[in-house]
Amino acid sequence: MSDFPPIIVVSGGRGASGEQLVRTALAQFSNGDAVPVEIMGGVKTEAQLREAVTRAEQTGGTLVHTLVDAELRERMIVLARAHNVSAIDLIGALMLRLTHVLGSEPIGQPGLYRQIREAYFRRIEAIEFTVDHDDGRKPHELGLAEIVLVGVSRVGKTPLSIYLGTRGWKVANVPLVRGIDPPPELFQIDPRRVVGLTIDPENLRAYRSRRQRKLGVDSYTPYTDPRALYEEVQYAEEICRRAGFPLVDITERSIEENADEVIAHVTRRLAEPPPEGR
Repeated sequence: MSDFPPIIVVSGGRGASGEQLVRTALAQFSNGDAVPVEIMGGVKTEAQLREAVTRAEQTGGTLVHTLVDAELRERMIVLARAHNVSAIDLIGALMLRLTHVLGSEPIGQPGLYRQIREAYFRRIEAIEFTVDHDDGRKPHELGLAEIVLVGVSRVGKTPLSIYLGTRGWKVANVPLVRGIDPPPELFQIDPRRVVGLTIDPENLRAYRSRRQRKLGVDSYTPYTDPRALYEEVQYAEEICRRAGFPLVDITERSIEENADEVIAHVTRRLAEPPPEGR
C-alpha cells in the first residue's frame, strides 16, 4: 500500500491521454513511481462524477480530468469544490482557447483522437500487409488477407490492391499464369474473400505493349500475342468460375469503381453462410 494518496484520472474515454500526462509529470520526481494512479474511464453521468469525487475525498487523492463534454466538466468542477477536493482540469482551458481561435464549438466526443489515431494506424498496417503480399508472395499467409485478388499479369491487381490498402483492407494478390498451377493455398482459404479480375484482351494487349516498350522490348513476344492473351484471360476466368470466385471486369473503369465493386462482392458474400467444408 502506498504512503501517498492516489491521483484519479477521470475521462469520458479510456483515460489514456490523462494517464500519460500524469505519469510524465510523476517521472520528474524521484519517488513519483510510488504514487498510485487510478483510472475512471467511460464517465458519462453525474453519478459517476460523484463516485470519483467521493473516492478522492475518502483517500485525500487528487482528481485529474480530461472531460471533453462541457456540462460534465462544469459539474466536476462544482462537485470537487463542494467537497473540498483538488481537481485539475487538463483540457478545459485548451478547449476554450481553441474555441476562440477556430471560431467553432468542440464536438465533445470522448476518445475521438484515439479513434482517428487507430484508424490511421490500421490503414498503415493494411498498406504494409498489402505490399508484403503482392504478386503471389507469401502464399502460406493468404488466410490472413481480408481480400485476395487474382488475375492475369497486367490486369491491375497491384494498383487496386494498394488502393484498397489505403482504405484499410489487408489485400493479397495472386497472378494466374496459363501453364502454371496457382498455389494450393488459394483454394484452401475462404472463397468469399477472393475476387477475380478480368479485362478485355485488346485492352490487356495495349497495357502489355506499353510495358514492353518501357522495358525496351520491341520485338514480337507471346506476352502481347492477341490469341495468347485471349487464351490467358479465358484460362483465368475458368479458374475463377470453377472455384466460385466472382469476376470484376476492370475494362475502361476507374480504380475507385473497381474497388467499390470488389468490396461489395466481399462484404455481401461474407454475410452469407460459408461454403460447406470451409
